[in-house]
Amino acid sequence: MVKVESQSFAGSIGRGANRDDLRQSNLSNLLKLVYQNRTISRSDLTSMTGLNRSTISDLVGELVGLKLVSESETAQAGRVGRPSSNVSIAENIFAITVVPRYHSTIVSAVSMSGELKARARIATPIHPSPEEVCDATEVALSQIRKQLKKTDRIIGVSVAISGQVDVRNNSVRICSFLKWTEVPFGALLSERLGLPVQIDNDGSIACLAESTFGAGRGFSDIIYLFGGTGGIGGGVVIEDKLIRGYRGYAGELGHIRLTDSKAVDSLGLSGTLEALVNREQLAEALGLDDPEDDELASAILEASSPRARRIIDKKIDVLAIGLANLVNIFNPQVILLAGFLQPLFQANDYSLLSKMRHSAVAGSREHVQVRTAALGSRILEIGGAQLVFQDLLNNPAASK
Repeated sequence: MVKVESQSFAGSIGRGANRDDLRQSNLSNLLKLVYQNRTISRSDLTSMTGLNRSTISDLVGELVGLKLVSESETAQAGRVGRPSSNVSIAENIFAITVVPRYHSTIVSAVSMSGELKARARIATPIHPSPEEVCDATEVALSQIRKQLKKTDRIIGVSVAISGQVDVRNNSVRICSFLKWTEVPFGALLSERLGLPVQIDNDGSIACLAESTFGAGRGFSDIIYLFGGTGGIGGGVVIEDKLIRGYRGYAGELGHIRLTDSKAVDSLGLSGTLEALVNREQLAEALGLDDPEDDELASAILEASSPRARRIIDKKIDVLAIGLANLVNIFNPQVILLAGFLQPLFQANDYSLLSKMRHSAVAGSREHVQVRTAALGSRILEIGGAQLVFQDLLNNPAASK
C-alpha cells in the first residue's frame, strides 16, 4: 500500500545517501501515487508530497520521458485561469496474470491504468500438472498477444497459487487442490514464456490489491480474510507493509487452531478455522452442488430452513472466535472479509461483531472495523498485476 508522508520527500539526506538517491526515491514515490490514483493533478501531487512545484514539474517531466505517465490539461468548471494539469499512468504497459484452477487456467492482460485488456480461459485436465498449466498459459498468451497493439509492452507475469509459495525461490511448496509439491514453477513458466515470472500465494496477492485499491485503502494495519473453494486464506498488512515471514509463508490465517475438533482442513490440520468454517458444508446444507460464489452468497442470505440457519449461525460463531484471535495477535485497524465469508458476515453482522468483541482483549477490539472487501472477482488480476509492476514502481529509471 502506498502511504506518502511529507518527510519521506523533503527530509534531509541521510548518511550513505546522495542527491541522486533522493531524486530516485522521489521519482518512485511520485510514480506510485500516480499508479494508485490512475490520474492525479499536479497540484495534488504537490500537496501530498510536500515538494515544491518546480521539483514536481521536473519529476513529472522525467516520468513522461520514460513513457510511464502522460499529461493532459482539464478546464476547471466555474474557475477562471489556467486549466488544471493532470498526470495519468501509462496505458500501454501490461502485466500478464495467471490463475490456475481445478480444471482450467485463467490468463489476463492488465494495464498499469487498471484496464483488463484481454482474458482467456483454457480448459485443462482435473488437477493439472505444472507442465499442463504451462501449456495452457502459453496458448492463452498467444491469444492475448493478438489483441494487444504493437506499441503495448508486456513486462512480466504473475501467478496466483492457492497454497504455500516460497517467494524467495519463486516455487510452490504445497498446493493441495492442484496436488503439487515442491515445484519450481516460476522458473518453469519463465523458461517457457521468455518473460520474468513471479509467483505468490493468492491470499497475499488479494490482500495487496485490496489494501491499495479496495476497501483497505487509507488503512495502515489490515487483515484480509478470504473464503473460497480452496479453503480460507488471506494476508496481513502492518504499518503499510504486507507481512511475508521468513520464506514467504505468512498469512496462512485459515490454519489457526480453534478447538479440539477432529475436522481437518486442506492441509490435514484438525480444529482449524478452515476446517470448521467449511464452504462445502455450507453448500450441502443449502442444497447446492458445487455452486458459483454468487449463487452461494445469495443462498446464505436467503436461507430460511431451520437446519440451514443453524449451520450458518454455527459458522458465524466460529468465524467470530477466529477473528477475535486475529484481533488479539495483530491489533488491526480493519478486517476485510471476502469470498463466502462476506455473506456470512452480512447474514448476521450483529452476532458476529458482538461475539468477536466478547472474545477479544479490550485494547485491541476498541477501534477495529470489520468490512466486506470491495474488488470482487477481479481481485487476483488487480493484485497480480501490481506484483508485476512493483519493480518498475520502485525503480522507474531502470525502465530506460
